[in-house]
Amino acid sequence: MADLLLTTGEGFDGYEIQEYLGFVVGQAVYQSKFVKGIAADVMGDDDQDLDDLNDCDEEVKKNLIKAAKAKKADAIIGIGMRYSRLATGSFAVVMTGIAVKIKKKEQIIPDIHKELFVTNYYTRLVPRPVKVVIDGTRDEVNLSVWFYNYNLDDITAVRGDIELTNLYDEKLVIKGVDFIIDKGNVSLIKSDFVPCKLSINDIKLLKDAKVIINKYVTPRGIFACNDNPINVTMQMKRLESLKAKRGIDAVEKYRTDGMIWTCNCGHVNEAGNEECIVCGRKQEDMKININFDYEKMIEEMKEKEYVNEIKDVLMSYIKDIDTKYRLQLLEIMESGQQYEKTRGNMKDSVIEKVEKVFDFE
Repeated sequence: MADLLLTTGEGFDGYEIQEYLGFVVGQAVYQSKFVKGIAADVMGDDDQDLDDLNDCDEEVKKNLIKAAKAKKADAIIGIGMRYSRLATGSFAVVMTGIAVKIKKKEQIIPDIHKELFVTNYYTRLVPRPVKVVIDGTRDEVNLSVWFYNYNLDDITAVRGDIELTNLYDEKLVIKGVDFIIDKGNVSLIKSDFVPCKLSINDIKLLKDAKVIINKYVTPRGIFACNDNPINVTMQMKRLESLKAKRGIDAVEKYRTDGMIWTCNCGHVNEAGNEECIVCGRKQEDMKININFDYEKMIEEMKEKEYVNEIKDVLMSYIKDIDTKYRLQLLEIMESGQQYEKTRGNMKDSVIEKVEKVFDFE
């Protein structure tokens, strides 16, 4: 493999991770004259500043790759980057990841393949089901469940019930399924495929999956899970967007009332806890992009009838909205007003576009 594969995620399609080689870091320090406003997430308009910043990022990435190659890695997963202002006025740019060895999987193409995010979750430290994967041929259908493993326990098996819902809102419950896990001491564990009594047509109609854990096995013993899972409340498109930004285990938007705060993992923490006691996310990291209550703004927009009225709501919040969103939102309003003159009411379309602007926050 001439070049390392890189991802912010947990792996690569078509490859399996054979060995985890450890944490790697790429870093560099730069003078602040060409990195304007990074600490405040505000970039200047100078093209040279942007070019210099891109060069800066590339150099740090090269240092990260060099560190991974020293470990004889084929790839780096879980890549993240941050900028820090130093006391000298310069900036440190740090990129981190996990070096791994990978191997290309043999491709056995099924007649049909379906992946469904799990739409229920547990708020304590048990294996969290996050995805149901179903492969089917005319002769057989098999499914696998992916679990997020916060404790990095060496989980060898999970017994649970699968509840599948189709487009007609009809439910099919498969009880007491035993999921065997070959490598259970990593953050994202994937069970072996097990056969199930579904047809290819059944798979095509599926829209939702829930998993109820009965018990699971580690070298320390057998653990029962008697909790009732919580159902995800947000729409699937918004859930997918949240997971793309905040991780495959994310099920809730961050929110707080000053006394408690809800983590992206869904756990409700006391205000004094700087980190979530389940997943370890830092409250401060989730608060970075929460500059104003955009959900309240959207609710107010939904009470209006026409785009002109929706724009008035936007303008009442505009001073609190980050500059990187303002132009985009104003363009949505302008476009909506123009279309409304010829196509009729554009309320739903405009609000959907506004929601998408904030889907990754």
